Amino acid sequence: MKRSEQKKENTWNLEAMYDSQEKWLEEYAEALSSLTRLELYKGHLADSPDVLFNALEEIRKITMNVESLCVWASLQYESDAGDASKQKNAGLASSLSAAYSEAVSWFDPEVMAIEKEKLEKWLSEDRFAEYRIFMSKLLRMKEHTLSAAEERLLSLNTEASSACQDAFHDLNDVDLDFGFINNEKLTQSSFRVFIQDKDENIRKEAYEKLYRQYEKHQHVIAKLYAGSVNQDIFQARARGYSSSLEAALYPDDVPQSVYDNLINAVHESFPVLHRYYRLRAKLLGKEKLRHYDVYLPMVADVSSVYTYDEAVELIKKAVSPLGKEYTDILVKGLTEDRWVDRYENEGKRSGAFSSGAYTSMPYILTNYKDDILDSVFTLIHEGGHSMHSYYSARNNPFMHYEYSIFEAEVASTFNEELLSRYLIASSSDDRMKAYLIASRLDDIVATLFRQTMFAEFEKKVHEEVENGGVATFDYLRKTYRSLLEAYFGPDVEFEEYSDLECFRIPHFYNAFYVYKYSTGICAAIALVNRVLEGGEKEREEYLSFLKRGGSMYPIENLKAAGVDMSGKESVKSAIGYFSRLLCQLEELTE
Repeated sequence: MKRSEQKKENTWNLEAMYDSQEKWLEEYAEALSSLTRLELYKGHLADSPDVLFNALEEIRKITMNVESLCVWASLQYESDAGDASKQKNAGLASSLSAAYSEAVSWFDPEVMAIEKEKLEKWLSEDRFAEYRIFMSKLLRMKEHTLSAAEERLLSLNTEASSACQDAFHDLNDVDLDFGFINNEKLTQSSFRVFIQDKDENIRKEAYEKLYRQYEKHQHVIAKLYAGSVNQDIFQARARGYSSSLEAALYPDDVPQSVYDNLINAVHESFPVLHRYYRLRAKLLGKEKLRHYDVYLPMVADVSSVYTYDEAVELIKKAVSPLGKEYTDILVKGLTEDRWVDRYENEGKRSGAFSSGAYTSMPYILTNYKDDILDSVFTLIHEGGHSMHSYYSARNNPFMHYEYSIFEAEVASTFNEELLSRYLIASSSDDRMKAYLIASRLDDIVATLFRQTMFAEFEKKVHEEVENGGVATFDYLRKTYRSLLEAYFGPDVEFEEYSDLECFRIPHFYNAFYVYKYSTGICAAIALVNRVLEGGEKEREEYLSFLKRGGSMYPIENLKAAGVDMSGKESVKSAIGYFSRLLCQLEELTE
């Protein structure tokens, strides 16, 4: 349908932020002009605590306005990108964001230049209470912050430093031509459909056509990825980090042991992972799986239809262990408060996300379909993000309400896990139960095991270059193939070009990011266990985790909620849960 054909109750309530285009433009102009006020404080932060406090107050007000303006424009655009006025608003918001970044760029180095004892004395004053956490996190970066002149040089390199990533995305998403399958164009998106087709010939054809294109361009893509790795290492060394991995983990205060423990724990669990692939081969009637078989559903799709309203009722039951307040807020947000833009329309972004500003409701974009059970999982997943944002914004000052990605993936996966367990427990049909368990196993493999394999590949490549090696296409392929064979085990056979998969993963250009998916699902499973097996104390500890927002570093925040991610235990616990699900599926499919 066209955007104009959507019923108002099925769209998100952006009028609650700005009730008209004119109002947005009016506040946009005010925000743009307010940036000049920051110049009054430049070069004077060290003069007195009054100057520093007033500067922080000004920055807080301006940042809140800029955030709100940019979020509104972004949400308008994502729901109807074909509308010229919304395209224009998105462009204006981008310009405002760039102007804001430039206007505040002097602040961090100038704060760090203030004498430590003097700054600590100032910050001990009561009026600085809501800024202490923000300032503490800022000052922690001091040892890796360079002089103003050096920082300026690095900032001038910002656009050039993303050239490899930008070139890869253009090549990957625009220039590569994968041909057609049954008169339908093969793309990155349609490949996900073809690779799950029941017809083996279609799966094989899609797989071969996709990877043959990467084979034709493997030298160029290898150079692009090597360039991205070199840029990571340059940035890390320029800022005095011992490695690019340390540079990536340092802002969240995550010890490297967390990364290493994840990989080691997964390696120790290879026998159960290989058992999963062995069962998959058995259920698909194959002696051995080919790589293009591993995404085919183990249990044939079972018919299930949930209207949007029925999905909300299902979600209400699934999240009930979190208490009445959480449940009521979420259900009201998904319905009468209009957090959600529900259905597909022309020009609307595909997929789903949760977004919002400190002063707004937490909005959700989805493209809900009644006959796809995954739509319900997507809705409860994004609802987890939105409730995290809801609680964080209402329990923290603006300057530290934003939580890390490390924590964000916990809140969303937690909700998915609740829904999965509720559906499995309440299902009286063995076929449906087998389907639900198989789907959950697939999700855990994709989120825990596969993302850990990606994380291990990134670590190996960066260490190779940091130790004087070169990330040639031959090295990249051999390294990736060894990981494929180790993770998938003896029941999966690969094609000669299967290792070209390493050339099509966009996350590799955002180094050391994917491990957070793995740690997120491990923490979520552990926390769900605590809440379901515990009482009010365990539930409140989880809700307190959501409410703390960005007031703590992620490892400490999770530890306060009852999960210690610094060791292997949470990863082992998640793998133990995976093993138990696998046993259940084996019994159901005997």
